[in-house]
Amino acid sequence: MEARNLDLELLRKLCWKGIPPFLRTRAWKLLLGYLPSNLERRVPTLKKRRGEYRGFIDIFYNIDPSQRTEQEQKIYTQIVADVPRTNPEMPLFQEKCMQQCLTRVLYIWSIRHPATGYVQGINDLATPFIYLFFGDALGRDFSKKCADLDDKEFFNIEADTFWCLSKLLEGIQDHYIFAQPGLQRMVFKLKELIHRHDEPLHDHLQNNNLMFIQFAFRWMNCLLLREIPLHLIIRLWDTYLSSGDQPGLTGFHIYTCAALIEKYSSKLLKL
Repeated sequence: MEARNLDLELLRKLCWKGIPPFLRTRAWKLLLGYLPSNLERRVPTLKKRRGEYRGFIDIFYNIDPSQRTEQEQKIYTQIVADVPRTNPEMPLFQEKCMQQCLTRVLYIWSIRHPATGYVQGINDLATPFIYLFFGDALGRDFSKKCADLDDKEFFNIEADTFWCLSKLLEGIQDHYIFAQPGLQRMVFKLKELIHRHDEPLHDHLQNNNLMFIQFAFRWMNCLLLREIPLHLIIRLWDTYLSSGDQPGLTGFHIYTCAALIEKYSSKLLKL
């Protein structure tokens, strides 16, 4: 990753089977396109992006509530309600400074993407970045608090989280627009995949009036973040992000969900 002009295809190939923890933060930023492949451009790019995010905070967030439109206030209220419910079992996400960070990231992203706005589930998608970036800064010692970081380091991590989340969502925004057609397509493809590879299970679910949309919609909306422990999700995302141009978040994820169903096929057939 220190090559003057990084070969992204080679990086994707090397990262597909998993990224060493001490390289993961930098690798994710490169795979997402947040950091440029050219080594000399990385520091100026970080400086520019972090400066832009600071400007967004001043323009969109640090304002009098009376300046927000009714819709903006509605978004803000929903985010404030959802943030404390995000990964409630993990102390890191229950710290006040962390909840304020996540609130800013989600609100600013939503205001800058009015066609999408805020949709429940986007809060979950920010958590791998927060866990990874803050974890690295804390030396993987989660007995420490995010408040132990100095203001500059905390801000830089928040800005990086915002931009990485933005890059992640670029290719899947149709998951969160009206009627969520991207998610509907993924659920349909999962149903078709199970029908082809495990017709008895598919028919069993159908005969018992269990619709795929009833259980798989959340799997697609939150990318299994509510079903699988976060440290395993991070390993899974190594492969997703290495797929390039977001197919890992759509195509490969469908196969991950199918594998999860197949694992319990024999048990499901007995129900």
